[in-house]
Amino acid sequence: MYKGREGQWAFYLHRLSGLAILAYFLLHVISISLFVFGEKIYMAVHGGYDFILFRLGLIAIAGGVMYHAMNGLRIIVMDLTGKGIAYQRQLWYGVLLISIVWTIYVAIKVLPRVAAGI
Repeated sequence: MYKGREGQWAFYLHRLSGLAILAYFLLHVISISLFVFGEKIYMAVHGGYDFILFRLGLIAIAGGVMYHAMNGLRIIVMDLTGKGIAYQRQLWYGVLLISIVWTIYVAIKVLPRVAAGI
């Protein structure tokens, strides 16, 4: 149906970003719930979040959240208006642009902290 065009990529990225958000949410809930086992275990796990891959993952999840939210709005516009389908390709490129700009903004804010080891 989509034959590798924008609609198919929008679908794949929407599912992938949704799964990434779910994984982040589950990790967040589990790590917060570790406080039940004591402060030492809680702090040991949270100390591991200072690892560089977790900080870079924060940038990726911020971009994923923005993409998922904006693409969800694009889907709503396409479903609720008769004109949304005609502009779905342009809307998707707008979603990508907003997501990339947002991810760059988050990276500009986070990367200096990563480099400083804060």
